[in-house]
Amino acid sequence: MLIIRHAEKPDSGTGLSPAGEARAQAYVGYFQHLMLNGVEFRPDTLIATADSPNSARERLTLTPLSQALGIPIDLRFSNKDLAGLVHVLTSEAHGKSVLIAWHHGTLPQIIEALGGDPHALLPDGYWPDNVFDTVVVLRYDHDGKFIPGSEQLVHEDFAHPPGLIGGANSQ
Repeated sequence: MLIIRHAEKPDSGTGLSPAGEARAQAYVGYFQHLMLNGVEFRPDTLIATADSPNSARERLTLTPLSQALGIPIDLRFSNKDLAGLVHVLTSEAHGKSVLIAWHHGTLPQIIEALGGDPHALLPDGYWPDNVFDTVVVLRYDHDGKFIPGSEQLVHEDFAHPPGLIGGANSQ
């Protein structure tokens, strides 16, 4: 499972800044060709927070990838509905390769709710306000149980082709 923060926001409004729009477009190639420890990871499930009066950024971040892959974005969860997200991921059928886009302030709680340790990944367990270029990787066994200690933080670098996560692109 991969978790990302929404792309960059503008000074005002609910959408993406030009840099955010560029990132959302770059995610298309990045996630279509991503290798995780030598195995291709192509998302088959996309989840983003539902649009709110303050933000449509999560949906907009995944929209180009959704269109390129021909799969819909699951938008049924509000930013605070971590229980609903975890319930769906643990009880409903979904693809093997899940990509989640969420608000950065809630990402540590999502990481923890899905089995990971945000303190092992993030400074003081919090997602920094200015970080947009990071992917959280959570690994699960064949029975869908989180593999303790498997959480990983990866810096994505669009200036270079994606390589092995856990290799040169890792932080």
